[in-house]
Amino acid sequence: MDTRYGAGVALLVIDMQNDFAAVGGSLYVNGGEEIVPGVNREIAAATLAGSPVFYSQDWHPPSTPHFVTDGGIWPPHCVRNTPGAQMHPGVTIAGEIIRKGVDGGDGYSAFSVRDARSGERSATVLGERLAAHAVTSVVVVGLAGDYCVQETALDARALGLAARVPLPLTRFVELAAGDRERAVARMLAAGVQVPE
Repeated sequence: MDTRYGAGVALLVIDMQNDFAAVGGSLYVNGGEEIVPGVNREIAAATLAGSPVFYSQDWHPPSTPHFVTDGGIWPPHCVRNTPGAQMHPGVTIAGEIIRKGVDGGDGYSAFSVRDARSGERSATVLGERLAAHAVTSVVVVGLAGDYCVQETALDARALGLAARVPLPLTRFVELAAGDRERAVARMLAAGVQVPE
């Protein structure tokens, strides 16, 4: 990657958890484990340059309308205090972990949580943390490109931040054919840099 880290730039590592990034995880993203070495290189580069690194972590209750068992679309995943919710053991942890979906909301974006029934949105602490570091630009890596990575990048743009999603450092769920292409197009339309 040719990302330049340093003052004003933060790295956001999205949902690199066992249920997504480990073969056999309850919502395994195909190839999720393959990006771990590249993500670690970005973490090292950001840390070396003095850029803050933040990690998002799904931390769902056992019952939530986000899950198919309660009317949602996803199999139960990243249930708090389970092995599946833990960060992938290969990922270097070099910053704050920000949990989302704690109260049963959808937890797609690292910046905000949406109530699955009412649609009401509430902010996580990520925006405050970035403001405290005077961040104006974020690099978003992790899982998955058509859900949590995309939503995080779009929220970053809505907050006035520059955003970059290096495609080699994400993988896509692709519930439906063309989801990857639609996600990339949506990010590009919002002004997100999406280098191949």
